[in-house]
Amino acid sequence: MHPKNKHNSSYNFTNLSKTHPDLTSHVFMNSYGIKTIDFSDKEAVFHLNKAILKREYSVNDWHIPENYLCPPIPGRVDYIHHLHDLVSENNTNSSITGLDIGVGASCIYPILGSRLYNWDMVGCDIHENSVKAAILNIEATPDLKKKIQIRHQKNNANIFEGVINAGEHYQFSMCNPPFHASEEEAVKLANAKMRNLGYSEVHTSNFGGQANELWCNGGEKLFIKRMVKQSVDFKNQVEWFTSLVSKSDNLPKIQKYLKKVNATHRIINMSLGNKKCRIVAWTFQ
Repeated sequence: MHPKNKHNSSYNFTNLSKTHPDLTSHVFMNSYGIKTIDFSDKEAVFHLNKAILKREYSVNDWHIPENYLCPPIPGRVDYIHHLHDLVSENNTNSSITGLDIGVGASCIYPILGSRLYNWDMVGCDIHENSVKAAILNIEATPDLKKKIQIRHQKNNANIFEGVINAGEHYQFSMCNPPFHASEEEAVKLANAKMRNLGYSEVHTSNFGGQANELWCNGGEKLFIKRMVKQSVDFKNQVEWFTSLVSKSDNLPKIQKYLKKVNATHRIINMSLGNKKCRIVAWTFQ
């Protein structure tokens, strides 16, 4: 993890349960005598993340609708720290404004960006239910309303247009795109992950996450290609465009798209336990 990530060590389930008592019933002692939870249990994972947000990030309350993605906080925190490193390189402006593409119901990146670095954040999503849920999560902690705006992207064909207003300037945009190309692919990979962790397989009926959060036509490669193409029209309003890339095999194509639009880019590698991911960042400046 990033050296500034406070979640580098094991979870303190005793303290987390004190902050959020609803977590207590999900904590048990494993065969090694270590407190843990069943990470295949969506309810347990939700209460763990809620406890972390309440204890570590002073969030009063936090909810996600049933069957929506529950984001693992440590990985989200890593993205935020790497973005801070990126925008701090040549930026002397103490006021940072970021844009989260596909903010989701959890509103997790704007919340973390605001709490970790006092950033002003705009989050957008094409799904009205996600927008409503994100707004409720902000309103639950009043001081977040001063730092975070949520906007509804009403045109599925657009990524930036209709969200970035005339005269606005952002130090960065960020995105965690739906990386599967289909539901079948998403379930297959999730089952493989569960088996590796020693859990039983998941099924479509209890698979955490809405379709738009997990897969899209063409997967992350096509989504990022669209983002690169559309970023050209907003190159004077966004200093750094960024996106997570979960599959390393997609990098050559993405780099080819970036070269085609004459963007300068870099790849930032991230490692979360056994999971490896990367951020692609590009700029026209």
